Amino acid sequence: QVRLVESGGGSVQAGGSLTLSCTVSVFSIRNYCMKWFRQVPGKKREGVAAIATDGSTRYADSVQGRFIIFKDNAKNTLYLQVNNLVPDDSAVYYCAARDPGGCTLEYLYTYLGQGTQVTVSS
Repeated sequence: QVRLVESGGGSVQAGGSLTLSCTVSVFSIRNYCMKWFRQVPGKKREGVAAIATDGSTRYADSVQGRFIIFKDNAKNTLYLQVNNLVPDDSAVYYCAARDPGGCTLEYLYTYLGQGTQVTVSS
């Protein structure tokens, strides 16, 4: 059974940092476009960051320069380092895998995790 398990969320003050992890089982992340989405209650899920099979990355304008997406293929784990957090970053963060070929921030995925909550207080 395919599983994507996120961890590392929590409550932090504005300006703080967290590192989110997504451990994947069954398939190899090296063969997929891997993404992070986030969702605030009442709003659509938005693409935050994506990393392609060749390691190239994309970021939403709102997080560019503050968030870093990276992966460890040997550990089959995806990460999102979130820095200089602001209250608007508060959301449930989801990791996802998408078949390679056009690794964008669009809300398109093949597999999706259950999410981890990030709460940023001012």
